[in-house]
Amino acid sequence: MATDVSIIWQGTMASLAAGLASGVGAMAIFFVRSVSDKLQDSMLAGAAGVMLAASFFSLLLPGLEYGEALLGTTWAAAAVVIFGVMSGAWVLYYLHQKLPHEHFSLGREGPHAEHIRRIWLFIIAITLHNFPEGMAVGVGFAGGDVRNGYVLATGIGLQNIPEGLAVAFSLLAINYSRVKAFTIALMTGLAEPIGGLFGATMVWIAEPIMPWTLGFAAGAMLFIISNEIIPETHRNSYKTIATFSLLTGFVVMMSLDATLG
Repeated sequence: MATDVSIIWQGTMASLAAGLASGVGAMAIFFVRSVSDKLQDSMLAGAAGVMLAASFFSLLLPGLEYGEALLGTTWAAAAVVIFGVMSGAWVLYYLHQKLPHEHFSLGREGPHAEHIRRIWLFIIAITLHNFPEGMAVGVGFAGGDVRNGYVLATGIGLQNIPEGLAVAFSLLAINYSRVKAFTIALMTGLAEPIGGLFGATMVWIAEPIMPWTLGFAAGAMLFIISNEIIPETHRNSYKTIATFSLLTGFVVMMSLDATLG
């Protein structure tokens, strides 16, 4: 039990550290007057690449391994993980349909979005991003695999830096002061430890469904990558640099997992 509680604590604290990295990126608002669309697209695409690699190497592959150990066959493990992936994606899709929010450039989405202040729409959107990321970190500590959890937290923290920068400059663009923009960007990262606590607790309470839980976290992140981040980074004329930035982020996270995981 002490070990289980320790895993929950470590998962929560690691996701908190990853979430606070948003503030590191947001600090640029005090030193840089503006960020070009080209740079912002490339940075967000790199973040998407980190998330993509984390989904595969830190969530899906361990999920398949745990599933095979629990169920005894590869096909059964794959079926459970696939169900988890689709469950995570559908939950995020449902939340996006039900919660009003606003993307950096794609505009407002969800019901009654036109009646809500833009700042709250931004906060909801970033929370929808950060909660599954934090949950993935918490789940990454599944089975006591502390090293995998910290590698995943490192990757998520790295991708939060450009995201925090993008949030801060987006708020600056709608006439928020630099201090308020920084503070809000920093606070949005606090959705991650909530997700981390949720993910780590899910594993603690129901270890037999760990392959599904790992797949769920991966599916939620894959939905965010495909449905939001990639379209955001392809909105201008920088598709090629965004693509190579995504690949760069992917190989950076893959290297972290290979050398530290």
